[in-house]
Amino acid sequence: MKNLVLVVMDGVGKSKTGLGDAVKKANTPTLDMLLRDCPHTYIKAHGTAVGLPSDEDMGNSEVGHNALGCGQVYSQGAKLVEEAIESGAIFSSAAWQELKDNCVAHSSAMHFIGLLSDGNVHSNIAHLLSLVRQAKADGIRKVRVHILLDGRDVPATSALTYVATLEEALSQLSDASFDGRIASGGGRMKITMDRYFANWDMVKEGFYTHVYGRGRQFASAKEAIGTYRQELPGVIDQDLPAFVVAEDGKPVGCMHDGDSVILFNFRGDRAIEISMAFDDPDFNRFERGNMPDVKYAGMLQYDGDLHLPRRFLVEPPKIRYTLSEQLVKQGVKSYAVSETQKYGHVTYFWNGNRSEKFDDELEVWEEVPSDKVSFDQRPWMKAAEVTDKVIEAIESEKYGFIRCNYPNGDMVGHTGNFDATVIGVEAVDLGLARLLPVVKKHDCILIVTADHGNADEMLEKNKKGEITVRTAHSLNAVPFIVYNADCEIADGEFGLANVAAAVTKLMGLKADPHWEPSIVK
Repeated sequence: MKNLVLVVMDGVGKSKTGLGDAVKKANTPTLDMLLRDCPHTYIKAHGTAVGLPSDEDMGNSEVGHNALGCGQVYSQGAKLVEEAIESGAIFSSAAWQELKDNCVAHSSAMHFIGLLSDGNVHSNIAHLLSLVRQAKADGIRKVRVHILLDGRDVPATSALTYVATLEEALSQLSDASFDGRIASGGGRMKITMDRYFANWDMVKEGFYTHVYGRGRQFASAKEAIGTYRQELPGVIDQDLPAFVVAEDGKPVGCMHDGDSVILFNFRGDRAIEISMAFDDPDFNRFERGNMPDVKYAGMLQYDGDLHLPRRFLVEPPKIRYTLSEQLVKQGVKSYAVSETQKYGHVTYFWNGNRSEKFDDELEVWEEVPSDKVSFDQRPWMKAAEVTDKVIEAIESEKYGFIRCNYPNGDMVGHTGNFDATVIGVEAVDLGLARLLPVVKKHDCILIVTADHGNADEMLEKNKKGEITVRTAHSLNAVPFIVYNADCEIADGEFGLANVAAAVTKLMGLKADPHWEPSIVK
């Protein structure tokens, strides 16, 4: 058996247009050498290749690592929800029935919290509108929507478009029997949507904004967004402060005993903490105040091992036959490392949405704490420390399979700061430069790939033909490179799900029969 190291350069794809290509702009002698001298190809990392509804849907780190780690294509996120809405299963689910009955019995409000966009990464406004329409059809008389502004998976300052769509739909539904309103909101990187327990203050501020209506008051979401843009020149949607919609000085959408609450995001990483705040009876991360007695559900169950939340509208994909399972069956010890921002991706998502290991002895996970600053301020992030850990793991000769994630291309790319993203990509290249001689010395095989694009396309043309900042993931293919192995790339078109079989083939192990074919022959 050959030992193998797999590196995920998060958010590093191959640009089709050259527009805002921080990867090309960066000084990357190591990556350039690998692409020049080693067997390689480019593989699909978005759309149907990772289980999303169409090839217009950008990939993301969660579905990307699912595909990398399980070797198969599962219906994911938006596609799962769309299928449940089309079949009606979402509205016959136990969770919807319980929350609906709760509102009807108490003549109480149903609250929806989530990311207001059609990015199809965390949510889709179309799903929200379906839920709101069904709420009215089921006899719920009052709906309040707490909107999180995107500007990350969609154009950076597009929030008013989505607000207008939602307000028009609520207006058309509202009559003597139904009252629908936007109640509160704020930018996704300011409130509510923290992940990996990095910043509980974000979650607390969102919780108090949505639950108690505490915060700066405006007559409408449109007024709030317009005012903040005037006061904070250059601010993009994801960074807009919290706001509360009020009439006569009173919030229109505070939560009360007997209300129901649904988080309509389908992606798990940024849904877990706010779900804990609502749904964990032993919650102690911050003081929740005199919290009202509400029934809470998620669009999906965001963590199956933690059973969080307890109620959810759509069953998650049943991911089986993962690479980790196969390696455990064959007695191979593995090691996974990244910094906090992507630690869950090389562990939880890689292992098929499992918080627990398949084998505590054969799987070792290590987290490098991320800096709690905007990533364009320190674009090198923890690339050096992650590299240190990988080198230690290789030199220990304990592990047959080692995987790591460098988050720089994605996390710095999301800030929209092109110059900082160039530095972030260069930091990853420095990490690769340090790894290569160690891989060679210990006669390992190295695979370098990515989970989706981002840093490769940081500008875009808007509908007017103007060049604007792009903070969303790209639809570009990502590299798949093999170093220090005598192999050839197989014929055909491949995606992230083909990587697992390539790993076992290069290691000299059996692939699971359920997997997609290997990229190498």
